[in-house]
Amino acid sequence: MNANTPIHLLQNESAPQKFKDKKRYLWLLSPAIPLIGVVAAAGYAIAPKKLRAMTLVAPAMLHAIIPAIDKLIGADAENHPEEAIHELENDPYYMQIVKAFIPVQYVANFVAAYAVSRKGTPLIDQILMGMSIGAINGIATNTAHELSHKSEKHYHLLSQLTLLPTGYVHFRVEHPYGHHRRVATPEDPASSQMGESFWQFWPRTVIGSFKSAIEIETRRLERRGKTFWSFDNELLRGWAMSAGYHATLLALFGRRVIPFQITQALYGITLFEVINYIEHYGLKRAKLPSGQYVRTMPEHSWNSNSMVTNLVLYQLQRHSDHHAYPTRAFQALRHFEDVPQLPAGYASLLLPAIIPPLWYKLMDQRVYDHYQGDLSKANIHPAARARIYAKFNYQEPEQSEALVIAEKV
Repeated sequence: MNANTPIHLLQNESAPQKFKDKKRYLWLLSPAIPLIGVVAAAGYAIAPKKLRAMTLVAPAMLHAIIPAIDKLIGADAENHPEEAIHELENDPYYMQIVKAFIPVQYVANFVAAYAVSRKGTPLIDQILMGMSIGAINGIATNTAHELSHKSEKHYHLLSQLTLLPTGYVHFRVEHPYGHHRRVATPEDPASSQMGESFWQFWPRTVIGSFKSAIEIETRRLERRGKTFWSFDNELLRGWAMSAGYHATLLALFGRRVIPFQITQALYGITLFEVINYIEHYGLKRAKLPSGQYVRTMPEHSWNSNSMVTNLVLYQLQRHSDHHAYPTRAFQALRHFEDVPQLPAGYASLLLPAIIPPLWYKLMDQRVYDHYQGDLSKANIHPAARARIYAKFNYQEPEQSEALVIAEKV
């Protein structure tokens, strides 16, 4: 620069550069998923015989197409500058993307319900279409997840709206107030244990999370001097809304919609719980002599930077940062280097996770290595402990007398 440089150029040079999110428009991939469901359901409704393959579009996307693209594109470990967090979190554009998922999700559900409820639709097509819409409603649970961590009540209502088709409305209560408090402990029904198959985990987490939500909401109402049957009960409100949603579909499309509805709910719930199964497998927070667990740290979650899956799931795979800062918006979540890393993205692990021998082969060694061979630090399924110890030729060290006394105190 010299004395003849225009003053406006000098001003621009000294002004801080505004942060630009390179993925700003790529985040639109998430609400595009239910839009694909709308197109598939509409195509089947128009030509059910010629376009029968449309009934499996969403599962094909989740289990084949997205994993393939993830492998092709690779990981994205780039972090935004720390000073950009405030700017990112206060940009309303990102919340509009999250909200945009909901109306498209409902259009997909209603178009699909119409398509499969017509006379002559084979039962197999009703079930396959239920799987496709169930995949969308399973992903919708992640939309509910993003909304459930906001403090404003209207976001809680929107969170529940995304959960009405699966009926999993208790998630809005249990996840932020139950799972986040107990994560990576044997007491958490949503944290899977080493040696526990997904098929053992599924009933434990579904039933345990349901009970936990009731306990949490009961305590909240008691603190306000109200009973569980109060009109202020968020669970009762959510269940009533879900019942109203399903009653509306029955009124509009008749009993032929029932196989579709049951399939989409079961598939959506299962898809979500597979993700839960993956996120904390075998990881455990250490217990202090006081009986309390250490605070949740980045090493208590499995992470992945598979780019496309992160775009679809609002960076849920950056799970360590989410548990460290539960209210942090998805676009501001960061990657950590020294945290447990998955062998692939969530989408690529959905099928391996439900095949116990394959899952154990992929993950048990990683848990063992993470704890440097000290399996006493891992969250191990009680029924699998002997098998796990034998697998790694591990003998649990005897506790010292002082430690035993300290733990009793």
